[in-house]
Amino acid sequence: MLVAGIAAASASDDPIASRQAMMKNTGASIGAIVKMAKGEAEFDALAASLAIRAMNNSAIGIVHLFPTGSETGMDTEAAPKIWEDMAGFVEKAKAMEEATAKAIAAPAASLDELKAQLGEIGGTCKGCHETYRIKKS
Repeated sequence: MLVAGIAAASASDDPIASRQAMMKNTGASIGAIVKMAKGEAEFDALAASLAIRAMNNSAIGIVHLFPTGSETGMDTEAAPKIWEDMAGFVEKAKAMEEATAKAIAAPAASLDELKAQLGEIGGTCKGCHETYRIKKS
């Protein structure tokens, strides 16, 4: 709940900058896991666990960073669909929260286990981005 409170306070100051920072941190976390999965970095169970916890914190707080009125303003990849279908957006965030919570409850002890977790967590990212993100070229 602390993360949600911080996210809500941050959102009132500059929700677009706050959510972009959160997405950047989430991207760095999943990027570290992808490097392990691809063999570009050595499997490190602790680092993977910390990255998954960071993604879980983001999933818990992200919905608070999309208040009404923050649809435009700064350069943003947030699609208008977020505000048109907030319930669906919240559902996608909840799916990521659940996937990361599952991985936290059963930390990967091997690279193969981490790859399986990455597939599930990455699927939640993709599912949300396909609907609620405007891909910038």
